[in-house]
This record gives sequence, structure tokens and C-alpha cells, in this order.
Amino acid sequence: MTGGGDGVGAEGEVGVEEVWTARRTRAVAAVAAALTVLAGLGVRAFMDGDLAKYAGDALYTVLICALAAVIAPGARPVVTAGAGLAFSWAVELLQLTGVPAELSRHSTAARLVLGSTFNAPDLLWYAVGAGFAWAVAALATSPGSAPRTSASR
Repeated sequence: MTGGGDGVGAEGEVGVEEVWTARRTRAVAAVAAALTVLAGLGVRAFMDGDLAKYAGDALYTVLICALAAVIAPGARPVVTAGAGLAFSWAVELLQLTGVPAELSRHSTAARLVLGSTFNAPDLLWYAVGAGFAWAVAALATSPGSAPRTSASR
């Protein structure tokens, strides 16, 4: 490749290694999303009260961050965490309008995705989830965590 090490060749083509990295990132993010859903189901099944509620809030944002990584596998962890946090906060603030509450009365899916009632402490727990997602993604993508190839030795 002659693109200066950025993964793009002289005519703008993407290298095989970059395609493989994107596919691997998407697969890992999809598995993380599935595990997050399972963790959320476990929280609902085995916990109750505020602990369960706020753990669910944090896991909601972790799931959104994982889905952001599936959609944009080349994005830096801080970007996917920021996108997940922004989405979560937007949904929570949308609850101030009453629209999610009305939709939730008619749809279980809407209730799961949009919630129904604004609760200010949720904003903090979304930030906790985004921070956790960022930390895990940053550790997973740090230079020391990547498998070494013969070209990188």
C-alpha cells in the first residue's frame, strides 16, 4: 500500500486488513450487544428496586454504545460512548413531552426503547453506562490488546 499507512491505497481502495478489522469489530460489538441484553434480562429476573432500575439504565446505554460500534466499527471508543450517551439522554428528555408514555401504552417495544416517565437520576446512570462502555472499548482497542501480525513485529 502506498497511502502513508492510513489503510487506504493510492487510489482510495481500502486494504484487506482494514476490512478484516471492521468485520472483527462489528462481530465483537454484536456479541457485546447480545451479552448486554442477556445481562439486562438477568437484572430484571433476579433483582428489584432501585438497584435493578439503575443497572438497567446503565445497561441500556451500554447496549446503545455497542450498537453504535456495529454501525460505525472504525469510530473511536469515545465517539461511540458519546453517541450512546447522547441518544440515551435524548430519549430520556423526550419523555418530558409525554409522547413516549402514549406510545408505551400501545407497544411493548416502545416501552422498552423509549420508556415512559422522565426521571432525572436516569441521566447519571446513562453516563455510568457510557463510561463503562468507553472503558471496555478503549481497553479492547488499545495497542497492546491487538493481535500481533508478522507485519507489526
